[in-house]
Amino acid sequence: MARVAYHEAMQHASGLLSLIGGTPLIELQHLAPKPGVRVFAKLEGQNPSGSVKDRIALAMVDAAERDGRLAPGRCIVEASTGNTAIALAMVARQRGYPLKAVVPEGVVPTIKDMLRLYGADVVDCPSEGGMRHAIEIARDLAVREDGVAISQFTNAANVGAHYEGTGAELLRQIERIDIFVAGIGTGGTLMGVGRRLREFSQNVRIIGVEPRLGERLQGLRSLEDGYVPPLLDLSMLDGRFIVESTDAIACARRIVEEEGLFAGVSSGAALAVALRVAERVDEANIVVMFADGGWKYLPSRPWNAPADARERLDEVHWW
Repeated sequence: MARVAYHEAMQHASGLLSLIGGTPLIELQHLAPKPGVRVFAKLEGQNPSGSVKDRIALAMVDAAERDGRLAPGRCIVEASTGNTAIALAMVARQRGYPLKAVVPEGVVPTIKDMLRLYGADVVDCPSEGGMRHAIEIARDLAVREDGVAISQFTNAANVGAHYEGTGAELLRQIERIDIFVAGIGTGGTLMGVGRRLREFSQNVRIIGVEPRLGERLQGLRSLEDGYVPPLLDLSMLDGRFIVESTDAIACARRIVEEEGLFAGVSSGAALAVALRVAERVDEANIVVMFADGGWKYLPSRPWNAPADARERLDEVHWW
């Protein structure tokens, strides 16, 4: 079903939405740590709203239209800390649906500004309880207002978009992938791309990256203690790394300085992990998901935060 959902989305896309996907894969020639290890970045910031979430937003909306849940006049409701809400706002604007985005406190301020510019109704919710609480609010709101909870954390079209789209693209763009590194998030990217790559080679290693969020925002500090997305199959992962915001931001700045590429904070986190993994191998092609660009973070100027601001930085959801 997820596979059909993605194809339906692509068949019906036109205009702006037809630009979703087909993002470049580039080699980071200045950041490779040793001869024989090559590092490649999948530039998802090249999608129309600026992130990888455009892929799943289109796929999930199209699937909801196809199965009759989403029809003219109905409202899309979703809980998100940023990029998914922005992507849904773009797709909803193109398709003519209102959007209510449930956004926890502690997100980068620019996120809410962008959502309101797209015409979305931003529903603030306390940071205590983290995403689990935001998801519950979105679900209840959808019931009360006869809306459609798009549910990125449980929606099979999320995985399907990456299996049919991102994973297939990567196999066309590079002849061999030994290690794939991406943020965990909803689990959709790792599961969809991971399954596609494993069909091509069982030897590929799938590595997940997660932020060390502060107590105020998430309430709990790891997947074991907090919200484990239903789409995520931990048995598929060959490794999991927790990255602090200061390290992710420092690596994002390094990408600019050494490659001239302005990537987002989650891209910095993913690359930081990829470089750690690279030190343990003698030869490999490593592909890293750069989930978005850095432009939306500019007003917050995280790159200029002092080194001793680690705790404060970990209270903001940069991903």
